[in-house]
Amino acid sequence: MHQISSHATRCVPRLFGKLLPYAAIGLPITLSACAFQNSAPPLGPHALAERLSPILQTSQDQGMRWGIVIATKDGKTLFSRNPKGRFIPASNTKLFTTAAAMAELAELDHEAAEHPTTLLLAPRPHGAPDLILRGSGDPVLSDNTACESDCLKTLAEAVSAKRLRRIHAIIADDQLFADERWGDGWSWNNLPTQWGTAVSALTLNDNTAELTVQPGTHPGDRPLPRWSAPDEGLTLVNQALTVPDGKPELSLEKKPGDTRVVLTGTLPAGGPVQTLKIGLDDPALSAARHLRSLLRETGIRVQSVQVRHRLTKNTPDTTAPDARTLSTLPAPDLKDDIRHLLKVSQNLHAELVLRRLALIHGNGSTEDGLAERKQVLTTLGLPAAGFSLYDGSGMSSYNRVTPQTVIQLLRLADRQPWGADWREDLPLAARDGTLAHRFIGTPVADHLHAKTGTLAATHSLSGYLQTTRGQTLLIAIFANDIPDELPHPTKIMDDFVTAVAEAE
Repeated sequence: MHQISSHATRCVPRLFGKLLPYAAIGLPITLSACAFQNSAPPLGPHALAERLSPILQTSQDQGMRWGIVIATKDGKTLFSRNPKGRFIPASNTKLFTTAAAMAELAELDHEAAEHPTTLLLAPRPHGAPDLILRGSGDPVLSDNTACESDCLKTLAEAVSAKRLRRIHAIIADDQLFADERWGDGWSWNNLPTQWGTAVSALTLNDNTAELTVQPGTHPGDRPLPRWSAPDEGLTLVNQALTVPDGKPELSLEKKPGDTRVVLTGTLPAGGPVQTLKIGLDDPALSAARHLRSLLRETGIRVQSVQVRHRLTKNTPDTTAPDARTLSTLPAPDLKDDIRHLLKVSQNLHAELVLRRLALIHGNGSTEDGLAERKQVLTTLGLPAAGFSLYDGSGMSSYNRVTPQTVIQLLRLADRQPWGADWREDLPLAARDGTLAHRFIGTPVADHLHAKTGTLAATHSLSGYLQTTRGQTLLIAIFANDIPDELPHPTKIMDDFVTAVAEAE
C-alpha cells in the first residue's frame, strides 16, 4: 500500500476544494506534479543570496574570511563567495589524497602485496641471531589485547615456534618510506599529540602511547598514572592533582625530541579512570620495543633494539643475504582504511596513503607522493592551479585550495566508477564520523555526506548535500581567519547549510 507524504495530505484538500466545481460540471481534471509540492519552486541565485548572506554578515564584520561555492551536479553555481580565493583547507586535504588513492587503488593494492609487514631471522657469525622487523606502511598493525588481524603477536608467535631462547637485536626496518616523520608546515605544538604523531613505514597502535590515570584516594593526592606499554622509553612527570569534585581536566605536555612527558591538570576523587594519548617521535623504535616485550613474555631474551631509517634520496639498505622470512602479515584492505580515515579524519593514515602513492612512480618520499597525487588528479581533469598541497592530511598551514577547485573535485569524483563508494565514505550528518553530532534535528540530518576540517582559526566543510526537494548539490565552504572571540563558528556554517537545504 502506498503512503501519501505529509505535505501531500496537506495539499490535497486545498487542491480538491479548487477543482470540485469543475468536476461537478463534468470537465476532466488533470493532477499535475506541482499539486504535491509543499512550497514554492527553488530560489533563484539572487533570492538565495539574499537569504544566505545575512547568516555570514556578523562573522565577516569581525574579520572572518569566507570562501563558498554551492553548485548543482551539472555545473550551475547557485551561490558563491570568493570562489577563486585561496584558503587553508585543513582536513579537506584528505579529499584530494583519498580521491587520488581511489583512482589508483589497483596499483596501491599491488604495491601493498609486494611489501608486506615481514619478520626475518638474520644469523650472525657468533652468538644469537638478529630479528629484522620490516615495516610495510600498514596503518592498522597493533598489539592491543583485542587485536584480531595485523597483530604484532602473530610475529612474536612465529619466533616462539622456532624455540629460540636468545635474540641479539631486534632491528626495526623503517626504510620503505623516506624518514620524513612530520610534514612541512606542521605546527610544532601538534607534533607530540595523537593528531600530529610521527609517520613511519613501521606503524604500531597509530604511533601513540596510551596513559591511563586513576584519581588519588584523597583530594590533594597525585593521581595514579600507568602506561599501557611500560617500555616506551618515556619518563612521566606527574604534576596533576586529585580534587574534591568537578570535571576531569588532564593534559599531557611533551616537547618534540624530549623523552619527558608532563601530566598536568585535575581529576575529581572517585571519578572514572581517564585515558590520554600522546604521539611518538620514533614509531619504528617503539614497535621494536613492543616486540621485545612480547618475546620476553614467552621467555625469549633480547639483548637490544635498533632502528634503520632512510634519508630522502637514499635507497634502502639490502637485507642480509642469509636472512630468512619467519612470518608475514597480509596487507590490510586499503579501501576500508580510506573509509575509516575519512569518517574519523585520521591524519596518520592519510599520510601513509600519500607515501603509498609515492611508491607507484617514486621511492616513498613525501615529494614523490605529492607529485603522484597531483598527476593523478590533473589527469582526471582537475586544474593544477587551484590547489597547492604540502601533505596528505591537512595538518600543514602551507596548504591552499580554492572553493571552486574543491567543487570541481567533487564533480569529477562523482563521475568515476569509484565515486559512489567514495561519497559514502564521507561522514554522514547527524549519523557518523566527524558529523555525528552536527545537524541533529535539522533537514540536513542523514542528507549530507561531507568532509570536515579544523585547524587554528580555520574550519571547512565540503561534500554532497541532498535538499528537502531531493536535489543533490555540491558544497565547498571554507572559513579562515576566525577571530578567537567568535563563539561557535561551526554553528554559522551549519545554519548556512541548513538554509541551503531548505531553500533549494
